[in-house]
Amino acid sequence: MTACIVGWAHTPFGKLDAETVESLIVRVANEALEHAGIGAEDVDEVVLGHFNGGFSPQDFTASLVFQTSDKFRFKPATRVENACATGSAAVHQAIKTIEAKRARTVLVVGVEQMTRTPGPEIGNILLKCSYVPEDGETPAGFAGVFGKIAGQYFQRYGDQSDALALIAAKNHKNGVDNPYAQMRKDLGFEFCRAESEKNPFVAGPLKRTDCSLVSDGAAALVLTDTETALRMRRAVAFRATAHAQDFLPMSKRDIVQFEGCTEAWRRALDQAGIRLSDLSFVETHDCFTIAELIEYEAMGLTPRGQGSIAVKEGWTNRDGKLPVNPSGGLKAKGHPIGATGVSMHALSAMQLCEDAGGMQVKNPKLGGIFNMGGAAVANYVSVLERIK
Repeated sequence: MTACIVGWAHTPFGKLDAETVESLIVRVANEALEHAGIGAEDVDEVVLGHFNGGFSPQDFTASLVFQTSDKFRFKPATRVENACATGSAAVHQAIKTIEAKRARTVLVVGVEQMTRTPGPEIGNILLKCSYVPEDGETPAGFAGVFGKIAGQYFQRYGDQSDALALIAAKNHKNGVDNPYAQMRKDLGFEFCRAESEKNPFVAGPLKRTDCSLVSDGAAALVLTDTETALRMRRAVAFRATAHAQDFLPMSKRDIVQFEGCTEAWRRALDQAGIRLSDLSFVETHDCFTIAELIEYEAMGLTPRGQGSIAVKEGWTNRDGKLPVNPSGGLKAKGHPIGATGVSMHALSAMQLCEDAGGMQVKNPKLGGIFNMGGAAVANYVSVLERIK
C-alpha cells in the first residue's frame, strides 16, 4: 500500500455546453483539493489524463491545471494518454511517482469534451484508438469494431442478445441513482432487447442501447503516500495496481478472449493476495455491452463463453454476489474518454467510504476497477481498500 486516495471530485457527465476543457479542469481540481483539505501549495506534482485526438482545439493541456491557482507554478505537470484508459494511465503514473518517493502528494485530473464535435468526426477520431491499417475504414466507427467482436463472439458461443440487453438494462437501472450520470433512466430489459425506431441496430448485433454515450466531463483525485494519508480525513489505499498492454492489431490476437484483461486481473489479484470473490464490487469498462460480457469471463467470474450466466442469474446486480458497475458504468454514466478512469477510481472510493448515496453497495471492503483502452489493448486494474 504505497499510495492512497484522500480526496476526489466529479462533474456531472453529459452535454455540458457551458463548460470548456479548461473550466472543467479548474472545477474538479479546486473541488478535489477542498475535499482533501489541502491547498495547491501542498501538491508536489500534477498528472492530467486528456485523450483529445481532435475533440478540443487546445491540445497542450497539462498546464491548464495551473489556472486553478498561481501556487501551482513551476511544479511538474504532465499530460498522459492511453486511449480510453487515459484516466487510469494518469492514476497509475501518479502512483509510480509516489512509489519512487519523487512526490508525496499528486493531483490527478481526467477530462474530455466530446459533444462539440460533429457526429461523423467523432467516429473518425475514435477509430484512431484501433489499428488504422486494418480497421480505419470500419463502418460505424468504433462501434463497428466492437460490432465485429460481438459478431465473432456470437459465432463461437451462440446468440447473446438477451445477455447484452440484460447488461444494458442493469446499468441503466443503476444509473438512475448516480447523480453524475448522463442518462438517469431505467430503460428496462424489453426496450433494450427489441429493435425499434428509438433503439436501432448500430453495428453487427449491437443496438443503440449497447453503446456508451458521447460525453463531456471531468474527475479528479488527490493521491498521497500512506503515511501522509493516515493523517488526513480519509484514506482509500491501492491494494494493487496492474497494467498489461497488448498488441494493437486485432488480427494478432483472439479478440473474443480479452487476454490483456485476464493478465491485468491475474497480476492485480496476485499482488493484492486475494481472489475475485473477495471483492465487494467492480467498476468495469462497458464501452459496449459486449465488452462487459467478455470481461466477466476475462476476470474469471465465469468460464469462457459463459459470461451470460453472471447477468442472467443476477450475480452482477447491485445486490448480487459481485455487483458490477453499481454506478451505471460507461453505459449510463457516459464516457468522456480522459475522465473515465479517474471517474471509476473516484466512484469506487465513494463506495468504500460509504459515501455513494443511492449507488451504495452493502458493506464494501474491497473494490476492483478495470479500465480498457482500445479493443482490450491498454488494460488497467486497480484494487482499492479503505484504511481510514
